[in-house]
Amino acid sequence: MPARARRPARPRLVTLSSDLGAAYAAQVKAVLAHELPMGQVVDLSHDLRPHDVGEAGFVVRAMAERFPAGSVHLVVVDPGVGGSRAPVAVACRDGSVLIGPDNGVLIPLATALGGGVGYRIDPRRLRVRFRVGTTFDGRDLFAPAAARVASGSRPERLGPRTTLYRPRERPARRTASGAEGVVVHVDRFGNLITDVRTEWVPSSATRIEVRLGRRKLSVPWVRSYEAGARGRPVALGSSFGSLEVAIPCGRAADRLGASVGTRVRFAWRESRRRTNGISERRR
Repeated sequence: MPARARRPARPRLVTLSSDLGAAYAAQVKAVLAHELPMGQVVDLSHDLRPHDVGEAGFVVRAMAERFPAGSVHLVVVDPGVGGSRAPVAVACRDGSVLIGPDNGVLIPLATALGGGVGYRIDPRRLRVRFRVGTTFDGRDLFAPAAARVASGSRPERLGPRTTLYRPRERPARRTASGAEGVVVHVDRFGNLITDVRTEWVPSSATRIEVRLGRRKLSVPWVRSYEAGARGRPVALGSSFGSLEVAIPCGRAADRLGASVGTRVRFAWRESRRRTNGISERRR
């Protein structure tokens, strides 16, 4: 009897994140649909803040890092499209592959997945049938590359190895009485998400002094939005694992005049207890 034909491996899962909006994102998905079966492409977001590479990198990491190892993550936030930035594929340590522009937007997710090796995508190796102009690499270059990798091609076959661009960062740091950092994301509710880690706040904290740019305020440290007063600023740990300044049922970004990139400083106030008539700070 002739040997049974080996069934082809199931294509990898592809996630798609962009600042493109629905109409342009549909064109990217049309390219993927020609190569991949239904159900293999998962839309994460197409309303990332336009052109904001730093915020997009932060949000994409939060959205994509818990997907199964070996997934292909296609990211299109590309203000330099058609320019000198390179199109790249990043082979991560967990087997996942990231596809997108080499402008820093892929770095946070690559780091979360154990680091990766970059390959510069060569359009000639893709043999793209249709490429219109130089302003839509998401459709004309990144989508075909993602489909090729999801279908079984190794990322190193897309082009030569390259050193990835890593933007300069000023990471959050602890201070003598608190921490300082920056607003890295404003969510759809107007909450200000910072890069200061929630775990840095002592368990005995009750209030936090906040300085957002030139604005100073003292807010309660709460465990939930409900625990704060409606319409009044609070500080709490966000779902990203970092400190958040919010206004329950309001928009902190609008009320406090802050946005992505605003520098922020926190100082903790801790509760005190009395022992033998002496007031002691709880630690």
